[in-house]
Amino acid sequence: MKFILLVEGETEKRVLPDFLSRWLNPKLKQRVGVQPIAFQGWPEFDRKVVKKAIMYLPDASVVGAIGLLDLYGPQFYPADLKSSHEKVAFGTKRFEDQVNHRKFRMFFAVHELEAWILSQPEILPAGVRDALPEKPPESVNSHDNPAKLLDRLYTRFEKDGYKKIVNRTELFSKLDPLIAAAKCPRLAAMLEEMLTMARSAGL
Repeated sequence: MKFILLVEGETEKRVLPDFLSRWLNPKLKQRVGVQPIAFQGWPEFDRKVVKKAIMYLPDASVVGAIGLLDLYGPQFYPADLKSSHEKVAFGTKRFEDQVNHRKFRMFFAVHELEAWILSQPEILPAGVRDALPEKPPESVNSHDNPAKLLDRLYTRFEKDGYKKIVNRTELFSKLDPLIAAAKCPRLAAMLEEMLTMARSAGL
């Protein structure tokens, strides 16, 4: 049994299956897999996610299909939506209505996966860690989004800027999903829904 995880890029494909599994599987009677399907950025996700989800969902071994996008980046939000809450609600309904399947769920990382990294500062280099703003990880906003914040601090303290492929992969291997979920409510909501779906499937 497995989840299909529909994500916008290769780094998400690389780091998320293990990260999600480390949270889910200790809570289940039977292990569930996470099979990632990567698109080339949010525009391709937007164009093709419905077709891709519908391709996998009829498979009896699929517990559910989970769509995940960074909240920061996509340009399909109406201009009058300003808050992250409004944008998440709009995007969730938009994709779930389009797929229109009981086993599909749409989620957003607020504002990026890097917010989850910020939940555990001790995995970051000392200078970067000490310079982080004292605010909840998901509140680092879309004007100073988490990846930009890390790039600025890595450039200042580590000489090289933050590299999503290299640094994100390294940091996610150290990131404790229990800590991240405790500090990132949107992540926690996604994990709890995946857990509910897995248990409903008898796992």
